[in-house]
Amino acid sequence: MAEARRLSHATVPGPLAAAATTWVVASQLAVVYVLSTLPTPLYAVYREAFGFSALTLTFVYAAYVVGTLSTMLFAGRLSDQVGRRPVTLASIGIAAAATVLFLVARDTAWLFAARIVSGCAVALVSGASTAWIVEAHPTGDRRAATQIAIGANLIGLGVGPLLAGLLAQYAPAPLRLAYVVLLPVLAAAFTAVWLGRETVKAPTPIKDASLRPRIGVPGEVRSQFLVAAVAAFATFSVMGFYSALLPGVLEHALHDTSRATAGAIAGGMFLIAAVTVAIVDLEPARGLIAGLVILIAGVGAMVLAEHARSMALLLAATGAVGVASGLGYRFGVQLVNELSPGDRRSEVVSAYLIVCYVAISLPVIGVGIVSAATSPLIADTIFGALVALVAAAALVIELVLRRRRR
Repeated sequence: MAEARRLSHATVPGPLAAAATTWVVASQLAVVYVLSTLPTPLYAVYREAFGFSALTLTFVYAAYVVGTLSTMLFAGRLSDQVGRRPVTLASIGIAAAATVLFLVARDTAWLFAARIVSGCAVALVSGASTAWIVEAHPTGDRRAATQIAIGANLIGLGVGPLLAGLLAQYAPAPLRLAYVVLLPVLAAAFTAVWLGRETVKAPTPIKDASLRPRIGVPGEVRSQFLVAAVAAFATFSVMGFYSALLPGVLEHALHDTSRATAGAIAGGMFLIAAVTVAIVDLEPARGLIAGLVILIAGVGAMVLAEHARSMALLLAATGAVGVASGLGYRFGVQLVNELSPGDRRSEVVSAYLIVCYVAISLPVIGVGIVSAATSPLIADTIFGALVALVAAAALVIELVLRRRRR
């Protein structure tokens, strides 16, 4: 029924043409994702201002997963029913609310609330906007449309820390200005999306929409899904490390407290991933394997950089991790989309995204706990070793499955 209501191209009236709608929606997707990593270079400033511990910082960061998981579970299919445009507009409004919470934050409790609300916005926009881009794409090329959506996601994640780091280092009001800058951009995104063409032909009234969770993986695709999910856990764990803990690595291991440097390195990793998504075209399983191999090397270099206190090695590691993240994210999503039965695709993709959201948030808490009990260097070394093991496990599973298929 939901499939019958959706169109392959944007034909429901709207001022913007299909191509324009595609790029407008991609742009607003990037803008909302900016909020996800905007606090990255500011966490150390928050610690000094609000007086919380490094462990509390990891809990503040991981509070994001409360918003993402709850929204994904109960509203992940909402745009299939009520339409892409209203859900996307709602996500921009929620992102604006989270931005205001960060802007007026006076203590740690405000940060928890802001991270949870921002997680809700990101989870809501990721499903609705990605589906909208795919359906509005003027040629109907699902692979190209998915590539645009993932690229927009990563560009937003990259711009967030870069913008906040530069403003925190060289402009006044480091805990306020970045959010002041973001609010009018969100307002512009809201206005542009309002003009986009709806792709759900016969939307269900909001009062009749179902919020029942619908998550699952059919038995016939579970083995291949397992590869994608394990690979995603390794890849997104490293993304989470860069989003939350990289400034700490710079401060403790390299004695570099520059917010601009922290923002540039964290943002650079995501931007390298975005470039990788744009230029690399491989068969999905091969792309996933390549990403895992590079990820293992990149994580190893990251840990070595911390032990050697080497900025050059850290930059090399960041480049490798960025390439691995782009490959893992793009080809993981593509693989899951291709292996999923058409009538259960939303369930399978939702299950995959839940793995991603958990991986980008919860392992950071583990690093914080071990760090508090031992030292940041030991915690980061253990984290690197575990990520490498998880990535290697995904590689082994994929190689075994490939041999069976032959």
